[in-house]
Amino acid sequence: MREEIFDVVNERDEVIGQKPRSEIHRLKLNHRAVHVLVFNSRGELFLQKRSMKKDCFPGAWDSSASGHLDSGESYDACAVRELREEIGLEQGWPPERLFKVAACPETGQEFVWVYRCAAEGPFALHPEEIECGDWFPPARLNQWLAERPQVFAGAVPLIWREMLRRGLVTASR
Repeated sequence: MREEIFDVVNERDEVIGQKPRSEIHRLKLNHRAVHVLVFNSRGELFLQKRSMKKDCFPGAWDSSASGHLDSGESYDACAVRELREEIGLEQGWPPERLFKVAACPETGQEFVWVYRCAAEGPFALHPEEIECGDWFPPARLNQWLAERPQVFAGAVPLIWREMLRRGLVTASR
């Protein structure tokens, strides 16, 4: 299988070149990704547990769907693609854009657009990508992040803190 090619971006998220995935990660170059948070009607967040086969954060809990942008792909198109590929959620339009996180060590040098959508499941989880998934009330997620932040993929605590800071979720539910 051919290795994925991603855009390399500068500190302003402007494309400055392309490199293979492994080289971007090895050299810690800035690149692009999306994280989509899927909430149900009860306000619970669906989280996936990453497969042990993943090269980054194997076995860690992660956003509902997330992934790198392919070279030349838009953030919105990637969000739609990742929902379909990872959890089988077919959505013909991009989810709601919430905020953008600048590339930093916690994100693995990824500029990340964070999105939100509503769905009830059940989902068709991609077996190569995801071990399992479940719904979590925000209060439970807050407690879990406080007690065991190491079980989450690097960007998740950062994204969740920003969700709380912006009032996009309530901590008490």
